[in-house]
Amino acid sequence: MSEQAERAKKLDAVDELAHRRAEFVLDDVVYLDGNSLGALPAVVPGRVEDVVRRQWGELRIRSWEESGWWTAPERIGDRIAPLVGAAPGQIVVGDSTSVNVLKALVGAVRMAGEGRDELLVDATTFPTDGYIAESAARMTGRTLRPVAPADVPGALGDRTAAVLLNHVDYRTGRLHDLPGLTAAVRAAGAVAVWDLCHSAGALPVGLDEHGVDLAVGCTYKYLNGGPGSPAYLYVRRELQDRFDSPLPGWNSHAEPFGMRTGYEPAPGALRGRVGTPDILSMLALEAALEVWDGVSVEAVRAKSLALTDFFLECVTAYVPEGRVECVTPLPHEERGSQIALRCDDAGDVMKRLIERGVVGDFRAPDVLRFGFTPLYVGFADVERAARVLAQTLA
Repeated sequence: MSEQAERAKKLDAVDELAHRRAEFVLDDVVYLDGNSLGALPAVVPGRVEDVVRRQWGELRIRSWEESGWWTAPERIGDRIAPLVGAAPGQIVVGDSTSVNVLKALVGAVRMAGEGRDELLVDATTFPTDGYIAESAARMTGRTLRPVAPADVPGALGDRTAAVLLNHVDYRTGRLHDLPGLTAAVRAAGAVAVWDLCHSAGALPVGLDEHGVDLAVGCTYKYLNGGPGSPAYLYVRRELQDRFDSPLPGWNSHAEPFGMRTGYEPAPGALRGRVGTPDILSMLALEAALEVWDGVSVEAVRAKSLALTDFFLECVTAYVPEGRVECVTPLPHEERGSQIALRCDDAGDVMKRLIERGVVGDFRAPDVLRFGFTPLYVGFADVERAARVLAQTLA
C-alpha cells in the first residue's frame, strides 16, 4: 500500500463528515462530478412517491394548501438561505438559473436608474450567463462590456449600472473575491449580481455579511436537488421594495387570486416569483436539502480544501511530471471545490477514466474537471482517482 493510500485511510477515519455518505445513493464508482450533478440523497425517492401518490393522487387540488405547495418557493428558499449566508425572507425558489439571471440583471439595471448605460459581465463566464447579459443589455438599451473579474474595480465608473460575476469559475475552479468586488461595485453606485452555481453548498458565501445586492444559483450541483431542479433568486432585504422584475406573473402579484388586469408586485422576495411553481422537482429539492441538517458550511469548506489538497498531492506523486498541468489556483482563498487539470488528450482521457470507474468531466478543448463534494467524497476516493488517472495516462 502506498504512502498516500495509508494517509487516506487515516484521514477518512477522523473525517467528521464521513457518516454523511450513507445518506446518498452511491455505488463503488468514484463520483467526482458533483459540480455538474449532485448524487441522489436517499430520502428523495420516498418523498417524491408521497408527493405523486398521496399529495397529487389523493389530495389533488387540496395540496396547494394542505400540503404546502403554494408556499414552497419561499419555504425552500429559507432552507437554502443559511447555506449562502442569508437571513430568511430573501430567497425565492423557482424557474431556471438562466431565467433568474435575466430577472436579476434587468431588475438591477432598473434599480440603478437613468444615466447608467453600461453593463459589465465576467468575461470568463459560463456561456449562458453571457447570452443572458447580452439580451438584458438589448432589452434595457445598455451597452455590454465583458471584463475579467480581477479588472472589474478599474472598469467601474458612473456609467456602470450593474455587474454580473461568477463566484467560482466553472472551467478552472478559481474562486473570485466576492467581498472585495461587491464592495467596489457598490462604492461605484452600481448593483452587484452574483452567480453562485459553483459555490453554494461547497463553501461559505456570506451574501448578507458582504452586502451582495442580487444573487442567483442552481440547486442540482452541490445542493443535490436533481437534474433540472429549480434555481433560486436572492434579493437583499433593503432592495426588495425597489426590485422590478422583467417577468411579472400572477404568482408574484400582491393579490394572486384577485385576477386583476393591473400588476401590483407582492411584498418582499415574493416578487421574484413568476408562474405556477414546478412542484414535483421543487419538493424533491426540499427533501434533498435535509442532508444539510446539522451540517456546518465551514466544516464542508475545510474538508473541501483538504480533499483538493490531497488530490493534488496524489497527482504529483502518481502522474508522470509534465503530463498534466493544474489550472486551478493553489492558494486556498482562490480555490473553489474543484480541480481542473489541463491535458492535451483530455476528452479521450476522461472517457477512459469513466470506463475505469472514476467519473469527472471534460471541458473543451483540454480540461479535465474533478468536483469534490465533501458530504459524500472521501479521501480514499481521492487517492483512487489520482491512481487511476496515472494508470490511464501511462
